[in-house]
Amino acid sequence: MQDLLCMNNDFPPRAHCLVRWYGLREFVVLAPAANSDAVLSESKCNLLLSSVSIALGNTGCQVPLFVQIHHKWRRMYVGECQGPGVRTDFEMVHLRKVPNQYTHLSGLLDIFKSKIGCPLTPLPPVSIAIRFTYILQDWQQYFWPQQPPDIDALVGGEVGGLEFGKLPFGACEDPISELHLATTWPHLTEGIIVDNDVYSDLDPIQAPHWSVRVRKADNPQCLLGDFVTEFFKVCRRKESTDEILGRSTFEEEGREIADITQALSKLTEPAPVPIHKLSVSNMVHTAKKKIQKHRGIEESPLNNDVLNTILLFLFPDAASEKLLDGTSTDNNNPSSESEEYNLYNQFKSAPSDSLTYKLALCLCMINFYHGGLKGVAHLWQEFVLEMRFRWENNFLIPGLASGAPDLRCCLLHQKLQMLNCCIERKKARDEKKKTSTSDNLTNIYPGDAGKPGDQLGPDNVKDMDKEKGEVGKSWDSWSDSEEEFFECLSDTEELKGNGQETGKKGGLKEMANLKPEGRLHQHGKLTLLHNGEPLYIPVTQEPAPMTEDLLEEQSEVLAKLGTSAEGAHLRARMQSACLLSDMESFKAANPGCCLEDFVRWYSPRDYIEEEVIDEKGNTVLKGELSARMKIPSNMWVEAWETAKPVPARRQRRLFDDTREAEKVLHYLAVQKPADLARHLLPCIIHAAVLKVKEEESVENISSVKKIIKQIISHSSKVLHFPNPEDKKLEEIIHQITSVEALIARARSLKAKFGTEKCEQEEEKEDLERFVSCLLEQPEVLVVGAGRGHAGRIIHKLFVNAQRAAALAPPEEELKRMGSPEERRQNSVSDFPPPAGRELILRTTVPRPAPYSRALPQRMYSVLTKEDFRLAGAFSSDTSFF
Repeated sequence: MQDLLCMNNDFPPRAHCLVRWYGLREFVVLAPAANSDAVLSESKCNLLLSSVSIALGNTGCQVPLFVQIHHKWRRMYVGECQGPGVRTDFEMVHLRKVPNQYTHLSGLLDIFKSKIGCPLTPLPPVSIAIRFTYILQDWQQYFWPQQPPDIDALVGGEVGGLEFGKLPFGACEDPISELHLATTWPHLTEGIIVDNDVYSDLDPIQAPHWSVRVRKADNPQCLLGDFVTEFFKVCRRKESTDEILGRSTFEEEGREIADITQALSKLTEPAPVPIHKLSVSNMVHTAKKKIQKHRGIEESPLNNDVLNTILLFLFPDAASEKLLDGTSTDNNNPSSESEEYNLYNQFKSAPSDSLTYKLALCLCMINFYHGGLKGVAHLWQEFVLEMRFRWENNFLIPGLASGAPDLRCCLLHQKLQMLNCCIERKKARDEKKKTSTSDNLTNIYPGDAGKPGDQLGPDNVKDMDKEKGEVGKSWDSWSDSEEEFFECLSDTEELKGNGQETGKKGGLKEMANLKPEGRLHQHGKLTLLHNGEPLYIPVTQEPAPMTEDLLEEQSEVLAKLGTSAEGAHLRARMQSACLLSDMESFKAANPGCCLEDFVRWYSPRDYIEEEVIDEKGNTVLKGELSARMKIPSNMWVEAWETAKPVPARRQRRLFDDTREAEKVLHYLAVQKPADLARHLLPCIIHAAVLKVKEEESVENISSVKKIIKQIISHSSKVLHFPNPEDKKLEEIIHQITSVEALIARARSLKAKFGTEKCEQEEEKEDLERFVSCLLEQPEVLVVGAGRGHAGRIIHKLFVNAQRAAALAPPEEELKRMGSPEERRQNSVSDFPPPAGRELILRTTVPRPAPYSRALPQRMYSVLTKEDFRLAGAFSSDTSFF
């Protein structure tokens, strides 16, 4: 009963229809289970209602009970509520065509009064609440502010390659389709206002309450979302690069000239082939020729302008006239505190200024605008050719952090870093060769410490080789490659300077006679235990860098060796190739050393020193190896016995850069566009999140901030797995698109309400608050109704839309017109006819007899273009009637 009279919940923004029509807070609904079923016959409906009535009487339940009748779409309900001595009937009328007399207040009052049938002659006054809803669809001068990306500018190169590094953003259509203004008169009394078929007092401008809601466009097309979605579709393609571009794109040109003599002359050429100035056209020509051989020139998927622009963007160092010296690589690891660092680390993508990241953006752009899948395949092929070109000519790849592959990045990024490591090693080796051939031998290594002439005698070498063959064979076979690579001068020259023969049975003494070589610097005050010479730290080989797939392979191999003694022994040997190399370098730098000396430098914890008192009573330091070093057939002891005094530059390479580089280049060449898209998708999602963050920071929407945090945590979970499920990736992309649409809505509303044009700071803040509420709440109250700041803007929007519809001159021109008659002729009403009229009539009267209790009566009416509904709740006294 209280709910029927309560005015606090008259026009709720979001509610069940029965709450809107009757103002109830709790009720029970009986409806057919299947959607297709419906209670159509009147007898069935009456049967249900009488059953409800009996059930309510028997149980003493005081909650209203409704039965849904007719088809579901009509939303027709009848119901009943019983209390002590009171019964309320809920009735409803639903029509398609509205009788003319019921389109205004006076006609509805007549229905209400006749329905109550109150016996009292001066009827108590009826309280009225009215709401008119106006819809604005035509924003007219507020065109949608999104500019489409200028594709011609990209191709024409006016913007340079910069555009390729940016993702587009924003909706292509207005994401706000309609604005609904509800003008409300919450508390009127009958007789105060006139509203009949001739005249109405209800002017929306005068309404005490205004509230606004916006209708969002369903799934507006968003540029960033489209970009990422289209790129994600590439992941599902099955074709290989060769199938897309035609066979034999990667066939070497050398195949055409398969003349063996040329191959031999190439091998014997003394100097490296001179390289012409590297220009974009030089880089591009190889693949172009191949493509054109198989097809017409015009058919190449990417035209030269686009390709050159992209290649310059990816390899900015190619534009410089001077030869690449490789100094352009910049270490671009951001500081570990920065958010940017965290993002690429979390997403397993790549730093946002790296080559991999730029490549991802370019491929995404090409896939969307220039040639789709074919364009992607073409650019990738150019990229692989460029990688090979850089490897063969010792040019470092730009935009990659130096050092070993960063395992926190995607595999493709690690592979490129690996290739850079190989180029660096090869370059250093080639430079050493140049200096060693051009300078005089004795000038290179001044002083006795490392003269290349003072090596082992020839016999000694043979002796060592023999020993190597017997004892050291197993150690050597762990090297990366079967061939020997000595980074040194030719053996014969090195050995000429050393005529002396050092007996056949080389023991410690003979070793001590060797000249030291490959010394880095002295190790503090440490001296060798046997001969008291200072201990020198040797020049050692760096351990081989590894990408995550190589590490995985290696751990699989080691795991397969099993737990048997032999397996454990093999595993230890495989893992100690680096240890052996360091021992050999140490022996070469410190002739006459022993294992204890090596352990003191390499693993000081394994050399235990303690103070003891000797025979003379003096305290002296006595050292010995740790317990683990004394285990019989210990790996260290075994390795030490096998190790020969060979400086790092004459050892077999731990890291065979030639082989590793070829492996990487092969890996890149066999990638299908789908594999590529999978590798680079984390980079694209990373870029999309950064773009959304950047755009959000301009708008500052708190709800979007929360969603972005959710996207980041969701993505970091999904992307850390090697092969994330498509469904999960689609979810992430959908989340990014919805955030983009949200930001676009905020922009659209800001443009429409002109928040930027506000001169007064206070007004601007109010408007911004109003716009952010519109985005987050179903309905927002307009402060000051039609007279408030937002209200005036809304009024103006409606006025302009009305004028545009009537082809009347805009408001500004009207003011200039002279006579009032002229103005009246040209004037158009400020608001269109209301799209919805809602009225609630209430009163408290005794029913059915004059002496019954006074009980609440309520009737709700809604009138829209194709719908008219009356919902009445009429109470009667069951004790005194």
